[in-house]
Amino acid sequence: MSQYLSDGSAKVPAVSEPRGVSRRPIQSRLRERAEVAITNRHVFPYLAGVTAVMATGAGIVAHVTDHRDFPTFEDGIWWAIVTIPTVGYGDIVPTTLWGRILGSIVILFGVTFLSFLVAIVTSLFVDANRAEVEETRAAKDEETRALLQSIDGRLAAIEGRLGSTPDTTS
Repeated sequence: MSQYLSDGSAKVPAVSEPRGVSRRPIQSRLRERAEVAITNRHVFPYLAGVTAVMATGAGIVAHVTDHRDFPTFEDGIWWAIVTIPTVGYGDIVPTTLWGRILGSIVILFGVTFLSFLVAIVTSLFVDANRAEVEETRAAKDEETRALLQSIDGRLAAIEGRLGSTPDTTS
């Protein structure tokens, strides 16, 4: 017998999830980790890891799809490693349609990931320089404040000796 709420709907008992199972989907956990990495400026290891995984995966796919041009897994991985940052070394070249499609994908993703890596390293240098500039600016501002306070005190002393007060009506 189920119980009914005041609006007439049935009350459904709560179902507990098994131990170790999270309610959050994997995608939201990955998104949270990415946001934390970006906020803390620790994106470089993640992008480097993705690039390494991409090189290994592309090398394995190259070997599986094109045994003639990539006779071993090592040849496929070597080709992927030199294709990611450039357009290849030239010692191993895909000749089949699927090999060329894979090569195009690897080049596009590789250049994109390496561009992100370069941008991150550059921004770290810029941020380090910005901190130095801010420290220098803060020191100069403090020195200027101290000088202005000194001048203001000296001006007050001069006005006191002259027995006059500044004219603020004009």
